[in-house]
Amino acid sequence: MESHCAVYRDVSTIPGSESARRGGTRVGVTSALDLARPMFSGIDPLMVEPAARDEQTPTILESVLRYNRTHAAVLLALVPLISWIWIVVMARDMYGPMTGASAWMMTARWDVPHLLLLWAMWAVMMTGMMLPSASPMLLLYGFVARRSAQGTAARQLYAFAAGYLMVWAVFSLGVTALQRLLAAFLVVSPMMEITSPAIGGTLLLVAGVYQLTPIKHACLRTCQSPLGFLMSRWRSGSSGAFAMGLEHGAYCVGCCWALMLLLFAGGVMNLMVIAVLTAFVAFEKLAPFGTHGARISGVLLIAAGSWMLVR
Repeated sequence: MESHCAVYRDVSTIPGSESARRGGTRVGVTSALDLARPMFSGIDPLMVEPAARDEQTPTILESVLRYNRTHAAVLLALVPLISWIWIVVMARDMYGPMTGASAWMMTARWDVPHLLLLWAMWAVMMTGMMLPSASPMLLLYGFVARRSAQGTAARQLYAFAAGYLMVWAVFSLGVTALQRLLAAFLVVSPMMEITSPAIGGTLLLVAGVYQLTPIKHACLRTCQSPLGFLMSRWRSGSSGAFAMGLEHGAYCVGCCWALMLLLFAGGVMNLMVIAVLTAFVAFEKLAPFGTHGARISGVLLIAAGSWMLVR
């Protein structure tokens, strides 16, 4: 109860709340229902026929798709689609002739341009894998931003998404450096696959153990609670949206960084591994199982890693 109350006490920072209309004074009764209150004042929704309520009070998702349809399509469909097309083209060429999009990987000299290409590969991959799982947060933020600042709502939505992807771009720098380090010790092959079963098993163990840690569960709960995140961390304007995107992205990295390392174990450009991890991350964030799913997957990963180490 205390954690819920703490979130409700901060609702005064959400534009449109009762406490905001009272000059920002925080009150004990939350007005979180402002986000979904009927748009016709004076009508008791309990006294209206269900069909009439459905016609008069659109859901948050309906409101988002009604007014932010283009922006939602760009962020949650077009950008991931372009990212996945690039990933598929590179993967097919890498496991094929290696004369097209992935030809640069065959270099024997990893200079700055080649390192930038490697970083871009990881950044695009993270965009395609992680942006869809952030759809509830982006949709809800677009709804709230439109209520609070209609003229700049679209700009704020893109700023939030930019902050979120910026964090994954920084994460991509880290895995780029890790990949080159592993390649220097001949642990990763030119095909971007782990050459030692022991290293692969260790990565599975690391990911499995992390799935059981309190920090993983705390980050996962934040990723699963977009309304609570917005109520407790709201900032106005495009700069505030960018900062919120950074913070939400940091929680998502905290939730999923160990799972992303499994790309090394299965092959960085293995389309099956990429697709399975993308689906699992989305399932973990969107399914109503809370931290139970993380615990179960953690045990399974530990079992798989242990089997690879002892076989």
